[in-house]
Amino acid sequence: MASKISVSPFWNLPISTQKTRLLPQFPLLQQFPSSSRVISSKFKVNCQRCISVSAAVTEESQTSPPSSSSTASSSKVVLVVGGSGGVGQIVVASLLDRNVKLRLILRDPEKATTLFGEHDEEKFQVWKGDTRSPTGIDPSVFEGVTHVICCTGTTAFPSRRWDGDNTPERVDWEGVRNLVSALPKSLKRIVLVSSIGVTKFNKLPWSIMNIFGVLKYKKMGEDFVRNSGLPFTIIRAGRLTDGPYTSYDLNTLLQATAGERRAVLIGQGDKLVGEVSRLVVAEACIQALDIEFTEGQTYEINSIAGDGPGTDTLKWQELFRASHSN
Repeated sequence: MASKISVSPFWNLPISTQKTRLLPQFPLLQQFPSSSRVISSKFKVNCQRCISVSAAVTEESQTSPPSSSSTASSSKVVLVVGGSGGVGQIVVASLLDRNVKLRLILRDPEKATTLFGEHDEEKFQVWKGDTRSPTGIDPSVFEGVTHVICCTGTTAFPSRRWDGDNTPERVDWEGVRNLVSALPKSLKRIVLVSSIGVTKFNKLPWSIMNIFGVLKYKKMGEDFVRNSGLPFTIIRAGRLTDGPYTSYDLNTLLQATAGERRAVLIGQGDKLVGEVSRLVVAEACIQALDIEFTEGQTYEINSIAGDGPGTDTLKWQELFRASHSN
């Protein structure tokens, strides 16, 4: 069962009559050195290419006293794994916009040069790493990390994204297992992005999607997280829609979009069937980091017609909580 709440989404903010100031977007990073740790330098305002996740902020909001959530953000260090993918890009941009201290693991750190801007070392660090190898992550990256969002993934069927041994088994199972095995026991939360249908991979129509094992391996990754002893939340996404597009499959070719389907439907028990905007999945992951009762829970998430909760934590709390009682 699932619950629905309709409010204004953060990616479709209403036009304000107040004087506004645009938040700076994320310019190109300088060329990274060939070390495992790559740190960006001082922020530059000029932007050539960036993620369109910035929003207008009124001068009035700039003078408001800091909220409890902003205070919590100042003490948080979030590690994002899979930050160059569609959901991951939005997660990173949204966390930077919230002024959350952020670390990013990428197989090729130079990819960040076309995605994110330059920030102070204390705010944003990029490390070279590969979760597919048990020794592919420098243990130093975990020092001081309080939360982790893992949104790695590949396509269900053979595609260009499988090049370089990037198969579901290597990414969704071995990659998740290696990452979780390396995480410190002091971690406050890991949020794992998975998929709807993982408990039904041997039944139609899910068995078709699972021909090459993607749902089976995602379920194995989920189970490893559950049995790790770490505080976790699992977000099972429906078919991903909206940009940024990183797949080389039908979703890319059709340029699928949620359109007006911005309201959020959350359920439990692997009963939801449908699509979900990458914007919604990214925000659900960020919200779950700090909502205490989502610890140890698994949720399915879809997008439906209507407005959505945006970044309103109270609305997200209502959505998550209501799914427990249905």
